[in-house]
Amino acid sequence: MTDTADPKPKRPQQVFTLVVEVGRSAEDGLPKGATGAALMCFASGVDEAEAVRETVAVLKQADLSPLDVQGYGTLDERLAQGHEIEAEERALMQRALDENAVIVAQMTPFFDKD
Repeated sequence: MTDTADPKPKRPQQVFTLVVEVGRSAEDGLPKGATGAALMCFASGVDEAEAVRETVAVLKQADLSPLDVQGYGTLDERLAQGHEIEAEERALMQRALDENAVIVAQMTPFFDKD
């Protein structure tokens, strides 16, 4: 007798916009004197939690020290919130989806005010 039950349907991959705050580590590649950085990332996942897990794992492999992750949702969610999203940003989102990847779109280093 064969099992005719339908397998669990696969949930489609989506791309989430994340901003990750990172601290310093020995080989992180951040500019000299920086105390950390904010990274804007586009990450694919079936949900935001998966996108966050994958992003943190990739950043740790790159010798970065993720401290905090803020999610801004999918393209559709951001558009519904009134965000203006340029063609270049949309292209990076599509690349993240096509490659099932984490794309770091922007890095803003932090410096102490002394």
